[in-house]
Parts: sequence; C-alpha cells; structure tokens
Amino acid sequence: MASPEFDSIVSVFPCQVQWGDCDPAGIIFYPTYFRWIDAASWTLFDQAGYGPKWMREQHMAMPLVSAECQFLAPAAHGDRCEVRSRIARFGGKSFVVEHDIVRADGTPLAKASETRVWGRYVDGPGTPMKGQPIGDEIKQRFRAR
Repeated sequence: MASPEFDSIVSVFPCQVQWGDCDPAGIIFYPTYFRWIDAASWTLFDQAGYGPKWMREQHMAMPLVSAECQFLAPAAHGDRCEVRSRIARFGGKSFVVEHDIVRADGTPLAKASETRVWGRYVDGPGTPMKGQPIGDEIKQRFRAR
C-alpha cells in the first residue's frame, strides 16, 4: 500500500480486539477498524509534533473527508494487532494517510486510507474552518530520516 510519492515516517499504534469489538459471529466488527485508524492517525501526528494539545492551541484541525478500508482476514477476540500508519501523499491543503492493520503473527487484516484536510478554525474552536496550505516544515516532520 505504500506510495512512492512521499517517503514517510511510520507510526505504530498497538491495539487488541476486545469482546465489545466483535460482532455476533465472534469476529471483529468492521467499525472497530475505523476507530483504530482514526486513533492511529492522531498517534502519527503526535509523533511528528502535531498532537491534540498543539492542534487545540493553534486552532488547527484535520477533518476527515474520505475513508476506505479493505478487509483481508478476520480478527477475533483477544487478538493483538497493530496499525502501521504513514503519510502517502501531501496535496496543497489535504493529505492521505495509509494504514496497514496486522495481527501480531504478521497476518495482514486490513488496509485502509484516509483523506484529511489541514484546517484552521477562523476564530477559534467552534467557528467555521478553512483549509490551510501544507508547508514544507510540516512535510519535513513526516519525512523518513
């Protein structure tokens, strides 16, 4: 799933399938993957220095505009997993985060991607938001070293 367009750092978000994450068949219920990838995106941004505290202080946000997930293998209660996340592409005001979800034994469970906008609240949180250009400094923080 990695794209040659941007050589990104990779963030690893550990997770485990809990009983409440499962459907009646005892396997992971698909919304769990979306919850995990959202948390994994925030972990990636925190690792690069743009965590929730920084975002709030700067009146910034990264709203989700698109998400997709391919389900490759089922996960069951108790499975330990991780979400490996990276920036696949930066646009002018948007970016794509790709996620590989794997079980601890290395089995690929799902591949997901999110498109988000780099935005600022015009007059602080709760006010309208406007997309902001993604500068080189921001991109550098995500570049693999």
